[in-house]
Amino acid sequence: PFESPVLPATADLYQHEIPGGQYTNLYQQARALGLADQWRTICNIYAEVNRLFGDIIKVTPTSKAVGDMALFMVANDLTCTDVLDSQQSHDFPASVIDLIGGMMGQPIGGFPDEVKQKILKGHKEMAGRPGDSLEPADFNKAREELAKLTGTEPTRQQLISYLLYPKVFEAFIKHHADYSDTSKLPTPVFLYGLEPDEEVSMELNPGKTAIIKFLAQGHEQPDGSRPLFFEVNGIPREVSIVDRSIADSVHQRAKAEPDNPAHIGATMPGMVVAIHVNSGDQVKKGDRLLVLEAMKMETTFHAERDGMVSRIVAQQGAAIETGDLLLVIE
Repeated sequence: PFESPVLPATADLYQHEIPGGQYTNLYQQARALGLADQWRTICNIYAEVNRLFGDIIKVTPTSKAVGDMALFMVANDLTCTDVLDSQQSHDFPASVIDLIGGMMGQPIGGFPDEVKQKILKGHKEMAGRPGDSLEPADFNKAREELAKLTGTEPTRQQLISYLLYPKVFEAFIKHHADYSDTSKLPTPVFLYGLEPDEEVSMELNPGKTAIIKFLAQGHEQPDGSRPLFFEVNGIPREVSIVDRSIADSVHQRAKAEPDNPAHIGATMPGMVVAIHVNSGDQVKKGDRLLVLEAMKMETTFHAERDGMVSRIVAQQGAAIETGDLLLVIE
């Protein structure tokens, strides 16, 4: 699942200028968003975005911001003219706002003024090197926070990981708490699970091995669970799990009505990573509503008008599809 098809380099690279290291990554992002069939269009839009931003040097992380913008525009059927249209309002990916806002540094000559006005929309622009104003890392505070998360004294490696990637490390700790150390599972078993009568050997601790054989799965239960039957070192075991496929097949998400200004809909598939409002809250135009993440591309949705949040449909951590209704502002 981590292998990408080898995309042959052609003379088109002189036109789109996508860095080699990003080429396959961007294709994987496009495939995850259901846009793989528009790959040529994405490459063309990538070139247009690059020129829109002032023909910048494209290297991590600036190249990712250009790629995110290209995917965003193709997913929403936008042109560069649409982006600069003062009558239209868009919630651009966070990486694009960071880039144009100077969080990745300043290109020679700066970014075009009309692009800054349209994309930043009130976001503060940073002049100079971002690292100059970065607060020093508080190792003692981070160690205390991490000790609460893990319940043990963190190692130096854990501490550095937490400081560098707080969201990712917190998700890792939660995964470990929910499922224990899944790194002991062979990779294909972790990704795909076991087939009936398939057997796997796991070394739980040095000298302690468990031989696990998957026997069968039972019928779904009214509460959405399903029993699974195993043998562990020859001893029958039964576990009950929540079968998410049952819920997904039964539950149909509401779709946003395109012509209804009260409906806030998803512009692309992804996962809801943060919700900044509650039902009944009064919001003003420009207030943050929620954050959607798709293949490491975060997009913050803002209120397009004043009103009251009458209903929140999306749930934090939920996977949503393009067009799904997220919330309603009356």
